[in-house]
Amino acid sequence: MPQYDYDLFVIGAGSGGVRAARLAAKAGARVAIAEQVQVGGTCVLRGCVPKKLLIYGAEFGQSFRDAKGFGWTVDWARFDWATLRDHVQAEVNRLSGLYQNNLDAAGVETIDDRAIIVDPHRVRLTRSGREVTAERILIAVGGHTSRPTDIPGQELGISSTDCFTLDELPASIVIVGGGYIALEFANIFSGLGVETTVVYRGERILRGFDHDIRKHVQADMQRTGVHIMCGSTITGIEPIGENRKLVTLSNSMRLETDQVLWAIGREPNTNGMGLEAAGVRLTSRGAVAVDEFSRSSVPSIWAIGDVTDRVNLTPVAIREAVAFVETEFMGRPTSFDHADVASAVFSRPAVGSVGLMEEQARERCKIRVFRTSFRPMKNILAGNEQRTLMKMIVNAESDRVLGVHIAGPEGPELIQLAAIAVKAGLTKAQWDATCAVHPTAAEELVLMGEPIAHDNEAPA
Repeated sequence: MPQYDYDLFVIGAGSGGVRAARLAAKAGARVAIAEQVQVGGTCVLRGCVPKKLLIYGAEFGQSFRDAKGFGWTVDWARFDWATLRDHVQAEVNRLSGLYQNNLDAAGVETIDDRAIIVDPHRVRLTRSGREVTAERILIAVGGHTSRPTDIPGQELGISSTDCFTLDELPASIVIVGGGYIALEFANIFSGLGVETTVVYRGERILRGFDHDIRKHVQADMQRTGVHIMCGSTITGIEPIGENRKLVTLSNSMRLETDQVLWAIGREPNTNGMGLEAAGVRLTSRGAVAVDEFSRSSVPSIWAIGDVTDRVNLTPVAIREAVAFVETEFMGRPTSFDHADVASAVFSRPAVGSVGLMEEQARERCKIRVFRTSFRPMKNILAGNEQRTLMKMIVNAESDRVLGVHIAGPEGPELIQLAAIAVKAGLTKAQWDATCAVHPTAAEELVLMGEPIAHDNEAPA
């Protein structure tokens, strides 16, 4: 008789949890996965996928304006929010069904329940009250949107999750935050005709990205009509009239708006899971502390994805899941290397980034910086003033390319290929030896000939 009910019990059916459960089951393990909401997780249901679909919808307005320069007349164009909203929700539900079908095909038992940990090998299902045992437990519960707790009227605001199912678009919105979620929703709302204001406590948006990229994106968003107020925070929200809100800022300004969106970050979903009682150590941010193999302080419990607060990206969670299965079920100890992971921000302009920022690189070695800015060919006939910025950071001694940063329409697509070269440790000479593809925006990556900085001084 088996000592445990399952070889692996996965808590959380997002992208990472589903991948780990499927691969372990295909390797012959007895696997169950518990999900309290819907199979698919943040990315599929209330994150990357629906957000990108809304961004596609928001981009058509600019495309219609650009089309006039190419001879097209589209003055009759009208937008219907309910159509876009419902089509997006239908698509995420379709993807959720595919995830479920894949779990079923792999022989994974799916449990529609909230699971909490009782001890290193025991899990309780809170709705049914049933307890099950497992040789290994994998925590893949992701995170949730943060909200302030000390601001009067904070409950009058919404989260990014709420944005996907709004009954109607507001005429105006104040978005609190300066990170990728805030800017992506600023892109969505402003692109759909909503008067959009971003309020951010820092001196410039997109903290954690290269300083030139931050400057470029902020200036271009302001050029296209997004109001950005840096160095400010919200101190209170009051209801006024019918469905209107009065927002008070730390600089004593007051803004009237239809909606307030909190986009101030995400927190790991560890509360109430019984982790500390089971001996699982948490970080100061409440994330599960793990080693390079995703093992927690309890030998039978692992954690992957956003709940570990390492690199909070869906593809990272998937790669961590694969490494976990390789290590525990395939006999091939594998850890995922979190260095040089590319990321994208679907702001306007969009951003693609991989490797070291200029500031980081200067702290490590002497560098050369290459940079170019240009108006994409399509924008010239369109009369669209948006420009693309490309930047490359190179180790001055080894000639290795340490980082690539792009702000422009093609940025997220181009950065995937640039990431291969950065991860492989290719040199600037090897980039330069690659023949350009003309006419493309991508060719600029191999045509940046002269560095703009030759010393190790901080950027101006």
